[in-house]
Amino acid sequence: MKNLLTFLLCLTLYSCDDGDLTIETIDFDDIAIDYCDTSVTTSTTLFFKINGNEALILTLASGTLKNEASDGEVEYPISNSTTLTYRDFSDDVSSDYFCDLIPTTEPTVVEEIEAESGLVLITSTAVVDGDTTTYEHTIRLSEITFINASNNQRITDLSINDFGTVTTN
Repeated sequence: MKNLLTFLLCLTLYSCDDGDLTIETIDFDDIAIDYCDTSVTTSTTLFFKINGNEALILTLASGTLKNEASDGEVEYPISNSTTLTYRDFSDDVSSDYFCDLIPTTEPTVVEEIEAESGLVLITSTAVVDGDTTTYEHTIRLSEITFINASNNQRITDLSINDFGTVTTN
């Protein structure tokens, strides 16, 4: 009986499997924000960060950036109009991939993951220099959750914080 209990205990311990749990970190904090135009305007909606063969793409709803100072951070939830996408490419990618009128065929997208939830936080401040007033928009991300549809893996990374600062006239 003692041998049988030992065998069952060993079988139970060895049959437990935590699976192939991999924790991915999506970290673009040290990467500069980029956009397609020569300058940002209030109608600019596409911002991205490129890290070799990875990109983090933020699409804001039209009119999100305003040439007016905000009273603290303004929250924009991830939705159909405000999206955050992580892309992994087959090779290093450049801003031409996002900005060319005719899209490039290389590199190809290996994996694309849309953020399911989270917040885009924007603080706008007026910067007066003589007769010129510009507006600095500091963009932060909070509570971002990605779900990889191919393996149903949840990637929650609260270390994604500072997306960047852009200036409009």
